[in-house]
Amino acid sequence: MKKFVKEFREFIARGNVIDMAIGVIIATAFGKITTSLVNDVFMPFIGWLFGTRDMTALNLLVRPEVLDETGAVVQQAITIGFGNLVATIIDFVLIAFVVFMVVKGINTAKSLAEKKKEEEVVEAAPPAPSAEEVLLTEIRDLLKEKN
Repeated sequence: MKKFVKEFREFIARGNVIDMAIGVIIATAFGKITTSLVNDVFMPFIGWLFGTRDMTALNLLVRPEVLDETGAVVQQAITIGFGNLVATIIDFVLIAFVVFMVVKGINTAKSLAEKKKEEEVVEAAPPAPSAEEVLLTEIRDLLKEKN
């Protein structure tokens, strides 16, 4: 049992597992942010365009309900509830767009950081000798050969 606990402790202490756990926690928080952005910012505007706050209320009536003379329902109405599908598709597209923009921003930041590192490496390298220095070096080498 002690060996099992030790192996489990080593497994948990690995960087991969900890990184994955942090990623899941951040993804959960990011999911809440994007869901709030979609539900609280974008969906009211889209609902305003469609004329309804609740997208799930959009239905296509295929057959109306049939009532008898007492007002009791003889046949239920048949409706195609496409509003929920539309809302889910819009939700997906907006969340995918937000994730794309975040990843694009991260990639841009990484490329700028790498470019800055490359510039620092180039600056750290000694400058190339000037034409005058090259000529003087050649003259010195020729004089050494003659002596």
